[in-house]
Amino acid sequence: MSVQDIIAGVIEREGGYVNDPDDPGGETKYGIAKRYNPDVDIANLTKEEAARIYYDRYWKPSKADKLPEQLQEIYFDMVVNPGPYAAIKILQHACRNRGFNIAADGKLGPKTLRACQKLEPDRLRAFRVLYYAERVIKKPVKVKSYFGWFKRSIEV
Repeated sequence: MSVQDIIAGVIEREGGYVNDPDDPGGETKYGIAKRYNPDVDIANLTKEEAARIYYDRYWKPSKADKLPEQLQEIYFDMVVNPGPYAAIKILQHACRNRGFNIAADGKLGPKTLRACQKLEPDRLRAFRVLYYAERVIKKPVKVKSYFGWFKRSIEV
């Protein structure tokens, strides 16, 4: 799957304009949040602009292209939701569960990248679901998003 296809999938899953007071990102369109992109006119954002932002500000820094192809879409979708640091930690927890002795430090370094070579997509999905369940337990107001997060976790 190409990076353009992966980004197009994220845009489709994220949907249109929302301004949920319970969302820490605030005003959001196609998953691009005003809080993290204060220079962007969210209300008038086009899909093409969103794709460029995803590539420049999310894909390139995420190092998703360094992961095995079968993990790239799942990982990048996690970079977008719940964010880069959480995405790496979820990846590391899944690798640790697979038996790799790596730190869950939120940094995508050489040890994590090596461990990912043997990581199954379904194990990564399972740890993503676990992450969201833990978020809901810590902040019950997030339960309204849980079913969508769960579906997204197992579909991507």
